Amino acid sequence: MSELSDALRAAREAAGLSLSRMSQLTHYSKPYLSLIENGKRRPLPDVVTAYEQALGVPLGSDPVRRAHEWLVSDSPIAVQSRSGRRVGDSLADAVEARVVELRHLDDVVGSTDLLPAVRQELSEAESLVRNGSYSEVTGRRLLTATGELAQLGGWVASDAGKYAEAQRFYLGGVSAASEADADSLAAQLFSSLSYQIANVADPHDALLLARSAVKGARDATPVVRTLLLERVAWASAKTKDHDGTRRVLDAVDDAFEQRSPGIEEPEWVYWLNRGEIDVMAGRCMIELGDPGQAEPLLSAAVATYPEEHSREVALYLSWLAESYARVGSLDAAWDTLSRAREFASRMPSARTDDRFNLLDSLLRA
Repeated sequence: MSELSDALRAAREAAGLSLSRMSQLTHYSKPYLSLIENGKRRPLPDVVTAYEQALGVPLGSDPVRRAHEWLVSDSPIAVQSRSGRRVGDSLADAVEARVVELRHLDDVVGSTDLLPAVRQELSEAESLVRNGSYSEVTGRRLLTATGELAQLGGWVASDAGKYAEAQRFYLGGVSAASEADADSLAAQLFSSLSYQIANVADPHDALLLARSAVKGARDATPVVRTLLLERVAWASAKTKDHDGTRRVLDAVDDAFEQRSPGIEEPEWVYWLNRGEIDVMAGRCMIELGDPGQAEPLLSAAVATYPEEHSREVALYLSWLAESYARVGSLDAAWDTLSRAREFASRMPSARTDDRFNLLDSLLRA
């Protein structure tokens, strides 16, 4: 952390920029950037990316290397366990920061590389919750972090095609989230499982689970509710419920419009924006047999998506290729599929493999 903090400060100073000017360019507060540059706060991937974009120079270490370093380094939990001290706020802070870092690494590191690191962190967190000594408040924080790690583990395992392991992660996370009274997190775990079921098993089961997640998240914030409703929309589309899917997509838009700077959202919905919502709507339209309506939604979203998020770009390009194929624009479909394969080669995924197999069959039919 100190090395990266020093690199951020040195790059800013080399560009002749004050901390105030960097704050303006990156839209992070000056005090927050000062803490990062002085090594008092961990530089999250989004902050490093903001510096790189503002300064035009590469600064972050290789993310795959970072994931492997995770496996051989001592985590704060491991150090704490050896010392036998009572768990306090500082360790809870460290665990929460590591969950955030792992979550953001999922944007740029393939599931094969990231899954072992998530497994390790989750195992240590579960052990700490079982065997540690801590206050009730600290315990809720640790249980919540464990639930968030389980959700990430499930997502990464599912991306690697390890569906049974993903389901175990999700259901274990529900137990931790429930014990922490984190209803929205428990709903997110059930909702994530419903998304997997919709893709690889019975979408009717997925729809029931997704609807249950929405109902159970009684105090969900607007963006969390948006995400939960998106999973209902996807399961509805997979069951070919045209009217139901469109009603839920309208509810998705309504929920997202209710977001406000005064409402604090959990960090795990950081990625959900208008482009992501349009991608889901476009995918639903394809499932419902309306590829013409999907194409403009997908094209606009892909055009603004960060290219370093190679897996998602490949997936979204695959859906755009399918929309072209289903309206008869075969040349555009082949060209788009070729672009998707190029991005997928940087960040392999079972999901992209499945998409490409479907498109090959569709285009060669």
